[in-house]
Amino acid sequence: MYGVTPQAYDRAITVFSPDGRLFQVEYAKEAVKRGATAVGVCTMDSVALVAYKAAHSRLVVPESMQKIFDVDSHVCVTASGLIADARRLVDIARTHAQRHSMTFNEPVPTESIAKHVCDLMQLYTQYGGIRPFGVSLLVAGVGKGGPELYEAEPSGAMTGYYADSVGNAKKEVDELLEKKFDRKMDIKDAVGVAVDALKQTSESKLTADNIEVRYATMSSPKFVPMTDKEIAKYLK
Repeated sequence: MYGVTPQAYDRAITVFSPDGRLFQVEYAKEAVKRGATAVGVCTMDSVALVAYKAAHSRLVVPESMQKIFDVDSHVCVTASGLIADARRLVDIARTHAQRHSMTFNEPVPTESIAKHVCDLMQLYTQYGGIRPFGVSLLVAGVGKGGPELYEAEPSGAMTGYYADSVGNAKKEVDELLEKKFDRKMDIKDAVGVAVDALKQTSESKLTADNIEVRYATMSSPKFVPMTDKEIAKYLK
């Protein structure tokens, strides 16, 4: 009798298991859980991304480990999981942003970037011979409707958040954000909550060299990086 062996559910991206699971997508989510933690916070008038750069050797140049990427001046992305996969998705998002700007003569909406990336990630769960992207993204931006924050998962699912995290300490960080984060906070307090959540859940000591922060506000929608001195104040 011909049929699918139990191992096929594990190996083939196009085959559902009897209980409706796609194991390769679940394995991609496990790759995300092994990545360094990143946090996004979205207040009433600002949005920020805070990412931990896990340097496993003192020989590593911290500046070479980028965890937050510019898609457009008003849209940034951070990731956890396979950062090489993230770079590929960021390149695609940048192309979409430029195409939208040239076609409609306006900045691309943050939601449009998130949907475009998620559509591609979902496409990579449908065909044999390819694998899902082993990365989750936090897409942050400021548009006409205000600041926005979205999470893109390996399955292609897109969810909007006021505060969210991805990476190996997601559960613990999300619990701390639920307790301490308030949308009425200003940007400095919101970043402080995000950094504090990373401090409490990180197994390694946080320094200004291994934390990356970028933020934007309604009054100044262009994302700017925080300096090492500013980050050091939060770590105290």
